[in-house]
Amino acid sequence: MSEKPSVLFVCVHNAGRSQMAAAWLAHLAGGRVEVRSAGSDPGDAVNPAAVEAMAEVGIDISAEQPKVLTVDAVRESDVCVTMGCGDTCPVFPGKRYLDWKLEDPAGQGVAAVRPIRDEIKAMVEGLIEEIAPEASR
Repeated sequence: MSEKPSVLFVCVHNAGRSQMAAAWLAHLAGGRVEVRSAGSDPGDAVNPAAVEAMAEVGIDISAEQPKVLTVDAVRESDVCVTMGCGDTCPVFPGKRYLDWKLEDPAGQGVAAVRPIRDEIKAMVEGLIEEIAPEASR
């Protein structure tokens, strides 16, 4: 890994799970980790329920836009975390790949998104412990 580890979060639409994960990592790691997110089939906008759920914990993702997954984004990342996009993520030797099994918040209200948000936070905290432990102290 480089001096500053980089993480790419990938889900299908880059509208919910990967956006929340990227926001949590940026928030909790305090700039010690480079954060990217992308989708294999990006949506038109970030899921409003995800925006609302993150706002409830003081994190604003309302200005984020879904981004298309590129080979370069994977190549430039130390860790690639997929969330339900299956085999659409390009694989490069030497990269670390994690697949987080998370419910898809698409089409669900904020009440259904809150537990997904909280589960993502716990997973991100574990990831920080592994790749940038001093950032979580």
